[in-house]
Amino acid sequence: MTAYATTEMRPDQSVELLKALHILTRDGKLNQDSRRKLKQVHHLHQFIEPLLREVLDARGDLQLVDHGAGKSYLGFILYDLFLKHQASGTVHGIEARAELVDKSRELAERLGFSRMHFHHRSVEQAIVAPELPAHCDVVTALHACDTATDDAIRFALAKQARFVVLVPCCQAEVAAALRAGKQAMLGRTPLAELWRHPIHTRELGSHLTNVLRCLRLEANGYQVTVTELVGWEHSMKNELIIARKGERPRGNARRRLEAILDAFGLEGLRARFVD
Repeated sequence: MTAYATTEMRPDQSVELLKALHILTRDGKLNQDSRRKLKQVHHLHQFIEPLLREVLDARGDLQLVDHGAGKSYLGFILYDLFLKHQASGTVHGIEARAELVDKSRELAERLGFSRMHFHHRSVEQAIVAPELPAHCDVVTALHACDTATDDAIRFALAKQARFVVLVPCCQAEVAAALRAGKQAMLGRTPLAELWRHPIHTRELGSHLTNVLRCLRLEANGYQVTVTELVGWEHSMKNELIIARKGERPRGNARRRLEAILDAFGLEGLRARFVD
């Protein structure tokens, strides 16, 4: 892993990019807030760079897809800090909002980041789109809201990605399902006390969502590590999921996934989490 100070700019970082991402002020300076943002950028990069290097060393090439890319913040940072120094390696950003895709294309062209490509596609379209590679090495999703993280997982599974890196955000779907079935579940199991109060419903829904995501990945042959994304202290969405493709699925992962859906009255979400 590259060793460098996380609170200062690297000499080869693009000043124009950092201004565009509002990490540097308009006059190119670091204030207290931007120093914190830069530290966050470096910290996330340190988690992902070893995975990129492993793929490049093994294959001599790299296809990274950032799903639900938004303004393509993560893709630009990874390209600037690592891939622009490599002879090969491509970043693809997938985003459903056309105006954000256009802005990312303009910024990449202005910076000369020629191996960055942006696609206005839904997950269904992206899986079969001919302009995207048939196999992806790394799939990322940074704060892709609610079910967009699940879409990234579905894309990664379809493309047999070697690594999946997720920082989930705004997990509302499971919480809504818990809320809708609350009265019935209170009569069925004392476990329903875990989400009887609205704040607990929200918190448990968020936690359950990520547990189910991890089990889904394990059921499809991934080895999963979950950790805290230290350095994003300003955000409550501080969970980092890193999955590495293994040789075989975890034997009981699918059974446990389905059992959790049943225990919490979430059978209606089976299609979302069970492949």
